[in-house]
Amino acid sequence: QVQLVESGGGLVQAGGSLRLSCAASGRAGRTYAMAWFRQAPGKEREFVAGIRWSDGSTYYADSLLGRSTISRDNAMNTMYLQMNSLKPEDTATYVCAAKEAVGGTWSDAGRYDHWGQGTQVTVSS
Repeated sequence: QVQLVESGGGLVQAGGSLRLSCAASGRAGRTYAMAWFRQAPGKEREFVAGIRWSDGSTYYADSLLGRSTISRDNAMNTMYLQMNSLKPEDTATYVCAAKEAVGGTWSDAGRYDHWGQGTQVTVSS
């Protein structure tokens, strides 16, 4: 089993930055790709960004495109999301997910095998 633990969330003013981390443990060596999703109160879960573990290929949703960078540290089994120029509408619980095999689209939450508990990001205006 793979365990995912997020950290780095918090309260930030609009225009500020945050760096989220997602540490994978357990059988993390089977990871094909990881991704960040977010969910705001009353809204559906939304894909934010993904990264393929083998070669670091990345994919971004439009919501944070140009304002965020997803990266990973293979040795530490950790994924990061650097978010800049944050807006109040970025307020959400950010959750990391991992999939063990290729298949489905990046945004297809049903294709991810493991999920973290989430970290809260609040952006004040």
